[in-house]
Amino acid sequence: MDADKVFKALGDPTRRRVLDLLCERNGQTLGQLCEHLDMARQSVTQHIGILEDAHLVSTVRRGREKLHFINPVPLHEVYERWVRKFEQQRLSLLHDLKQELEGT
Repeated sequence: MDADKVFKALGDPTRRRVLDLLCERNGQTLGQLCEHLDMARQSVTQHIGILEDAHLVSTVRRGREKLHFINPVPLHEVYERWVRKFEQQRLSLLHDLKQELEGT
């Protein structure tokens, strides 16, 4: 995983919106994605290119259409490396607090 590319891709609100759209309905064409974004097709294509470069989006050709699919693996890798360890500590603290308050 190239974490720099993933963070760069996630750093832009338009790219996060594209991921949200694909999360709502995976396998959309460029035209379908553009319907929800207020920008030119070329701009959306550039954003999708950055998402593809970070492996957050993959594409499949179906006839003349190019379908875009979200790839959650890089997000999971970011979660495992950067979020999970902090979450585990927080949950342990909450568990300890609950035990203390309940007197057990």
